[in-house]
Amino acid sequence: MAKKSKKQDVTNLKTAPAAPEEIIEETAEEIEAEVEIDPLTALQNEVEAMRTEAGKNWDLYLRERADLENARKRNQRDKEDAIRFANDRLLKEMVPVLDNLERAIEHAAQEETDNQGLLEGVNMTIAQFRKALEDFGVKAINAIGTDFDPNLHQAMGQIESADQAPNTVVTEFQKGYLLHDRLLRPALVMVAKAPATDTEE
Repeated sequence: MAKKSKKQDVTNLKTAPAAPEEIIEETAEEIEAEVEIDPLTALQNEVEAMRTEAGKNWDLYLRERADLENARKRNQRDKEDAIRFANDRLLKEMVPVLDNLERAIEHAAQEETDNQGLLEGVNMTIAQFRKALEDFGVKAINAIGTDFDPNLHQAMGQIESADQAPNTVVTEFQKGYLLHDRLLRPALVMVAKAPATDTEE
C-alpha cells in the first residue's frame, strides 16, 4: 500500500499547476503576440534609424575627405620644399669662394699697383658669381646698422659705442646668406653696447 501512495504522489507532482511567475510570463507573451504593431509606425522608425546612420556615414566621409586633402597638400608642400632647397649643400660650399674673391679685391684696392685690368676682371667675376647665386635664390643679409637678430646673426662679441644704439650690429666679419628666406649661413657680427659709465668720484 505504501508503494502505491508514493507513485500517486510522483504523478501528482508532474501534473501540478505552474508557478505564478510562469503564468505571468506566458500571458505577457500572448498579449504581445495578439497586439498588432502598426506597419506605418514600424516603417517610420526604420526610416529614422536609417537617416541617423546615413548622417553618421556622411560625417565620417567628410572627415576622411578633409584628412586626405590635407595630406595631399602637405605632401605637395614637402615636395616643393625639397626641390627649392635641394642645392643647399652645394651653395654653402660656394659662398666661401665668393668671400675669398671679395677679400682679394679689398686687399688689392689697398695696395697702389697698376693691376686695374686684373681688378676689373675679378670684379666682373664677383658680379657674375652673385648673379648666379641670386638665380638659385641666395640673397645676402644686410647686417650693419640693423638690430641684432639671433635668427640671422651670430654675435662674436660686443663693442662699447656711444654713436650706435645698444644691440645694433656695428661690424660684420663674414656675410650671412638666405636661401629662399631660409638661413643658409648666419652673419658673423659685433654688436654695440652702451658705454660703461664712470661711477668713481
